[in-house]
Amino acid sequence: MGTHRVAATQSKDCNRLYIRKKVERSTQPTTKELQVRARFAAVRAMVAERADDLSHISSDQAAFIAQKDLANGKKTMRAYLWMVCGAEYDQEHQG
Repeated sequence: MGTHRVAATQSKDCNRLYIRKKVERSTQPTTKELQVRARFAAVRAMVAERADDLSHISSDQAAFIAQKDLANGKKTMRAYLWMVCGAEYDQEHQG
């Protein structure tokens, strides 16, 4: 069974096809994998909160516009917020 949808992406080919299939893991997650999962969940929450925070919207939009045309600039606001929040998370959890 498949689900087809058009997803927002930076690629010109926006079609994605997802096939649902039950997969059982044969090994336990490693410590590194658990850390990556925790980082992803934390950054996702930070991005959602920051996107709705009125005190950051103006400055984030200005900073996004200033960097989006650079060679390594993020092309969407959501990608920019992931970069900013990811850097904040990494700085807080450096040790």
